[in-house]
Amino acid sequence: MKLRKRRSGELVPYWFASATAEGRKALERGYPVASANLAELKPSEIGPRCERLQTEMRLWLNGAPRVKPQFNGTFGSLMTIYETDTESTFHGLKPGVQNSYRVYIPRLRAQLGEIRVNDSDGTDVKRWFRKWRVGDDGKDRLPRARFVLAVFKAAVSFGVVRRLDGLLAFKAALEELEFPRPQHRTFAPTAEQIIAARMAAMAAGAPLRALVYSLQFEPTIRQWDIIGTWLPISAPQPSLIHDGKKKWIGPMWPAIDGNGIFRIKPTKTENTTAVDGVYDLTACPMVQEDLARIPIEQRKGPLIIDHETGLPYKYQAFHEAWRKDFKVAGLPPKLWCRDLRAGGVTEGGKSGASKDDRRKLATHADEQTTEIYDRDMLEAGRRVMTSRVNYRNKQ
Repeated sequence: MKLRKRRSGELVPYWFASATAEGRKALERGYPVASANLAELKPSEIGPRCERLQTEMRLWLNGAPRVKPQFNGTFGSLMTIYETDTESTFHGLKPGVQNSYRVYIPRLRAQLGEIRVNDSDGTDVKRWFRKWRVGDDGKDRLPRARFVLAVFKAAVSFGVVRRLDGLLAFKAALEELEFPRPQHRTFAPTAEQIIAARMAAMAAGAPLRALVYSLQFEPTIRQWDIIGTWLPISAPQPSLIHDGKKKWIGPMWPAIDGNGIFRIKPTKTENTTAVDGVYDLTACPMVQEDLARIPIEQRKGPLIIDHETGLPYKYQAFHEAWRKDFKVAGLPPKLWCRDLRAGGVTEGGKSGASKDDRRKLATHADEQTTEIYDRDMLEAGRRVMTSRVNYRNKQ
């Protein structure tokens, strides 16, 4: 057990697997529980809970047979079943989303672990939601609260599927509730702001980061479809890029052919649509400028790498890097990197590009991918970029 200091100065007890050598060994082998928030426990309960967590990890590490978790009527057992049952929707989540769920499942287990389903109703959930909404620094964290609520609802829904006692009635009560939603984001950076961000990245010695920004803005490609993502070694997707603990999947340089056509499978829709992203990068002036800065001999392996490590960007490293670039460029502090894509779509609308063409360019379609669709998408992208370039030149 260790104490973690929140921004408010409050010390919160946590159990960390990595606090011991055997814990670090277990994590390297894929042990799913890296830490557990113990803040909701009474002081007398913290020691026993740490001992139990340590014992469970030790048994897992030694290959002891696992007993299938049983539902005992509490939300704690429900969260465990949701996380461990191989038929759970949790195991169908994308690795990145699954990692985020793994952050909040232990927290929900710690907060609600001993609370019984049949003793709870919708008013309890409203009270819990208000608590989830308050950050460690005392600020309103509504988006986080909505995410925790989504995790909680997913577990409740799976409990209904498993016909666990009390979950059907509880889910019916939950569906009657309405919770506050964050306002839609309104940031739509302009071409001038994108140029400033690209210049900041190049000044930092990271021309590939500038390429990320132009690819997000002009062909409106999602950030993760450009820089890729790191997955657990156990993930089923094949990969040639490993760092010893995780493997990476994402676009390689051959995804851009000799004619400047860039083809990708958008990760957000890979399980729900057959539409591939097909982009003519020769129609994108910013992208062409950034590509021209990359020597031909360096165009191999992953499309985007962290110039400091020589490997594709890890999430936190890229987050910190674009934050620095945006600050140097003088962009608004609340602007997110993913807003660059929205800026491209917005510029397309202002330039007069048709809504249908912009939809195709952003891969928001759900038609089957065919050669005809590929050509149609390419032409749509070219029309949008021609309209946008003409619009910029008139400004």
